[in-house]
Amino acid sequence: MNHKLNELNMKTTLTGKDRTAIPTEYVFGNAGDRAKTQFLELSRLYDAQTIRHIEQRGIDEGWSCLEVGGGGGSIASWLCVRVGATGRVLATDIDPRFLHTLSFPNLEARRHDIRSEPLPAHEFDLVHARLVLTHLPERESALERMVAALKPGGWIVIEEIDDLTLLPDPAVYPGEVSLKVKGAFQQVLNARGVDLRYGRSMPQKLRAHGLQNIGAEATASIWKAGSAGARLVKFSCEELREAIIGAGHLSQAEFEADMARVAERDFLMPSPMLWTAWGQLP
Repeated sequence: MNHKLNELNMKTTLTGKDRTAIPTEYVFGNAGDRAKTQFLELSRLYDAQTIRHIEQRGIDEGWSCLEVGGGGGSIASWLCVRVGATGRVLATDIDPRFLHTLSFPNLEARRHDIRSEPLPAHEFDLVHARLVLTHLPERESALERMVAALKPGGWIVIEEIDDLTLLPDPAVYPGEVSLKVKGAFQQVLNARGVDLRYGRSMPQKLRAHGLQNIGAEATASIWKAGSAGARLVKFSCEELREAIIGAGHLSQAEFEADMARVAERDFLMPSPMLWTAWGQLP
């Protein structure tokens, strides 16, 4: 899932003589070919749905938009085109390397840590984030910053997963595959502060922040071998291979067997539920 950085480490940036240590305790990384592939698969899976929900909020030329955790930049790019020359898009990420490759005159790409750093207040007609808050132990303060960035009348659209409600059940649906690695993957994420059911709570969270015109929609699909979803499962599990095996959740042989199973022609599994929630600042 997008906009997340590697294991527990520290990165240092230099601004003149100022040295600032940036904590990067995210689970997944923006570096390397694997990140590019993950962002591409996420775009294939979810961009059409994201765009539909943003369009339903009435986005128009001239809007000022904030994309938090912009990752590979596919939604930031769409926003730049949609709001036109009179609009503005600020796209942020703790590692904005892919955002800096985009060339739109109305785009500002900024390195930003939503967990601890402020955002411009009361400036945006739209604030959007996808698969960001789930991964942040500081998710409530991050959401508060996003809401504070809205203009009166502005919309927030948040997309987060519920990976625990809809599980494979071969006893009921014989075609579905239950992977040991999926449970191990969830245990590793849970131990690192990831909330795998956060998406389901989003409407209540938005109401608690005083928003109105709140709504939500959950979607799920069946992922089969060779699909973007199946590839995403494999890439994500591979990135946590050492953590899964090192913690004793699975043996090397069990891990390899499940990775091979994902590629078999009869593989089927339900996707996580993706919750989209929206609300408007009075």
